[in-house]
Order: sequence, then C-alpha cells, then structure tokens
Amino acid sequence: MRVNALDSFQDLQPALHPVYARVLCTELQARGFDRDTILAGTRLNWQTLHDSNQFLNFDQMRRLILHALGLTACPWLGLDVGFRTQASAHGMLGAAMIASKDLPQAMLLLKRFAGLRQNLADLHIEDRGGLCVVLVEKVKLGDLREYLYGQLLGGLAQLLTALTGLELPPRLRIEWPFDEPAWANQYARIAAHNSFGHAQLVVHLDPDLLCCPSIGSDSDALQRLVRDCELQLNRLEHGAGLSDRVRLRLQATQGRMPTLLEMAHLENLTERTLIRHLKAEGHSYKQLVDAVRVERACWLLEQTELTVEQVSDALGYEDPSNFSRTFRRWTGLIPSHYRQGDKGVG
Repeated sequence: MRVNALDSFQDLQPALHPVYARVLCTELQARGFDRDTILAGTRLNWQTLHDSNQFLNFDQMRRLILHALGLTACPWLGLDVGFRTQASAHGMLGAAMIASKDLPQAMLLLKRFAGLRQNLADLHIEDRGGLCVVLVEKVKLGDLREYLYGQLLGGLAQLLTALTGLELPPRLRIEWPFDEPAWANQYARIAAHNSFGHAQLVVHLDPDLLCCPSIGSDSDALQRLVRDCELQLNRLEHGAGLSDRVRLRLQATQGRMPTLLEMAHLENLTERTLIRHLKAEGHSYKQLVDAVRVERACWLLEQTELTVEQVSDALGYEDPSNFSRTFRRWTGLIPSHYRQGDKGVG
C-alpha cells in the first residue's frame, strides 16, 4: 500500500542478518523452486546474498518474503522456515547461548546481543508472575508481522531445544500480536498454549525451564564468545571499516546527501585521504552515495504518491531529467516505467 507522505527512510535501514533470508531461500529450494524463481522481482542477487554478511534492509526483506508467500501459498511459511533454522545460523550469539550455564543466562545474552542478528525489535526480559520475553517493535512490520515472528520464534525454539534438550511446546505460552488465523493449529508446533490479538509478542517460560542447566555449558568458551560478540556488535554499530562507516552515515541521512568534503570533515579526514582509503576498500564515495540513492528512489516510486519531479528533489537532484537518466542507468528503466510495475534488470 502506498503512503501519502515522505516521513523517513526507516524501511531502508539495516534490519536483518542475511542468514535468515538464506534459510528462507533454502526452504523454497526444498519446495522445488529454482534460484531465478526465488529471487524474481526482489532486486536481490543470489551470490551477494550468500557471500555478504551486510544486513538486509526491511524493504529488501519485504520483497523477498511477500514473493515467497505468493510462490508457496503457505501463510504459515514463517514457522516452517523458523523450524528449519539451526542453532549455527545465529552465529556467535547462538554459540554463546549454547555455552551458557542455564536458560536465564542465555536469555540475558540474547537481550544483550540481539542486535547482532536483527534490528526489528527490542527484546525485554520481564517478570510477569514468571519469566517472560517481550518483543517491542522498532519497525512497523505490517503484513510481514506473522511471517517474521513465526520465523524468529521458530528459530529461537530450535535454539532453546538445543540448549536444554527438552521438548519445548508444553513449556511455552505465547501471546501473538496479530489476529487468530484460520491455520492457528499450526502454532501448536511451537507452543502448547497460544493466544492472538495482543499488543506485543510475549513468550512465557515455564519455571522448570529456568532451573534447567545447559547441555553445552562451557564457561571458558562463553568468556571468549562474549568478548567476540562485544567486538562484533561494536563493528556493526560503528562500521568495521571506513566504507562501512560512510555507508551508515549515508543511510542515516535525511534530506540532502553530504558532499565529499562534508563527509571527509565528519570522518576528520581530508578529501584526498577519504578518497584514498575508500579506494583501498574497493569503493568510491559516488558509488556509496548512488547505492543509497537507488534504494531510496525505488522505495519512493513504489511506496509514495510523489511525482517523479518530487522524488528527484527529495534525492537532491536539481534537474529531474538528470535524475531520470541516472535512474535509467541504475535500473534499465525510466522512473515512470518502473512505477508502472516493470522492475527492470536490477
């Protein structure tokens, strides 16, 4: 559904580690779909998706998930993908949780380092007459809410099963933040007690889980893994290199993009030094700006009622014809044709 005003580019902020998109692709392949069919119309590249650990933004995930739901006609697809997700998919965070002494310690690590895998919701641990995990959305999930919560909770259930060795459904009670679907019986696979139509996702843990030791408890490994998680989280939030930091600054920019000189000042560098360091990392400033601009241009054309001239202005172009030529170079289409539904070669 198109929005009527340009409020922000929140949908284009880093949202989810690509491993969760890869698991979805694996599920689709298991159902008989080939790579071209899986990514048709998503503007995602198979090789990049599987080689890069750069977070996908919410708009990229939306295109992939909605396409997958259309291909499979399976409204509980998120649950199926979640149950396919192995503990190793959660990286160092998953390994640290497995090495924890017990489930409460593991859940505190999940709260502390959830940002290593997703930027969609904040996780809170609360006492509501028992230990509860509460997810507070940072992004309006809209029509992806059921899929994403199904995948994330299915994956978490797999992880907690590996941690405790226990059968989880009898020990979980889940409040889902969407209306009860016709396929509500599918949710019995993850929890024996499910209710729907709540304001937030809440997972209630039975008391016997809280005193259950972790099968893989290893204090020495845990110490190393927590240190590595801290380092990785710092790199994720601030950028592992100059090109990452510049990309993050550009993605956070509202309005006109910083000039090369302005970006150099933000990084406390000269223009020449900025250019040299970016080149050493295989990038140019123009490439980084263009990558952000093409994402924003496509989003504005798809999600707003802005005219092509207004989109051009929002992206900082003084001449709409220059924007149209540049957009055609990016996508193989002029903006008006892209808006009409032909998504080009990207």
